[in-house]
Amino acid sequence: GRETRLRVVLRVRPLTCTETRRGDRQVVRSLGDGTIHVSAARHDATFGFSAVFDAGASQEAVFEGSGMRQLVELALDGFSCTVFAFGQTGSGKTYTLMGPLAQSKTQPASPALLGLMQRSFACLLEQSRNRGSDLALSASYLEIYNEQVRDLLSPGPPCTLPLRWSKTRGFYVENQLSVDFESLEAIASLLLQGSQRRRTSAHALNRHSSRSHALLTVHVRSRAVSIASPPPTRVPQPSACPSKQGTLCFVDLAGSERVKETGSSGELSVEANNINRSLLALGHCISLLAKPRGKRTHIPYRDSKLTRLLARSLGGSGITLMVACISPSSRCLSETLSTLHYASRARRVTTRP
Repeated sequence: GRETRLRVVLRVRPLTCTETRRGDRQVVRSLGDGTIHVSAARHDATFGFSAVFDAGASQEAVFEGSGMRQLVELALDGFSCTVFAFGQTGSGKTYTLMGPLAQSKTQPASPALLGLMQRSFACLLEQSRNRGSDLALSASYLEIYNEQVRDLLSPGPPCTLPLRWSKTRGFYVENQLSVDFESLEAIASLLLQGSQRRRTSAHALNRHSSRSHALLTVHVRSRAVSIASPPPTRVPQPSACPSKQGTLCFVDLAGSERVKETGSSGELSVEANNINRSLLALGHCISLLAKPRGKRTHIPYRDSKLTRLLARSLGGSGITLMVACISPSSRCLSETLSTLHYASRARRVTTRP
């Protein structure tokens, strides 16, 4: 119930082979203790975050150091938890969340390369077994493509679903398919199934650019458990403990992109404009939420489908972890600074879990 700040961590990907061959300079440097320094012509700035993971950080180090394990435990306790990755296109968001793109049922990724999602699934199942509680787990997976919400788990071509509002649930997706699972293999299969149906395209900056925002939500329901009846001399107690319902939502945001840099045209250009528009709406909401509660004006969550679905995570009763991903390349300096300022504002946002 007390105010809790959004936890924001930063990940810096290595320079790519193309950037190295081109002679790009590395303009960001980790100073330790959650601090990063940007040094380039006319730019000299330092930013602080809850944690900074440089190019040499392993996937396991990011999982343990970001606080992801604690987020899983809070979801089991009935809280609404969200983690989302954001940054420029090609900055490593999908890799951080999911690991290598070239993985399938026949060619699984190396365990060392698995991302936050698979590690969280394993932690969730392990914790639920250790607690010995009667848990029911299910997952839903959707994408927001050109301002349309599409189910990634329903049979057949991804179908467009309506986004509704209710006083009790807030914004929600109507008729979204939710699939029960009990094993790591089952949830990993759902993740791969949905990811392969997500819209991606190639452009000048990224051969596998996500053209949509994707949200995978794990629903954790603890069934009511009967307890022993108290002695007659005491005040009668309820015959069952109330059930808890927690969620763990992973949001892989499409990357911001400058059409001039990516060389996008036609359909790619339309997609880029929709992506940038929704990210701008998200940034506007974050800027307003970063103000003290007494000075906040109306938060325009209705400006995009993305902000509607993230309303509870950002300014409501949820617990949120943000992973900002950046490139160290001098050529990406403008987008890197934009991401760092964006992430710094988000650190001031508070919720009441």
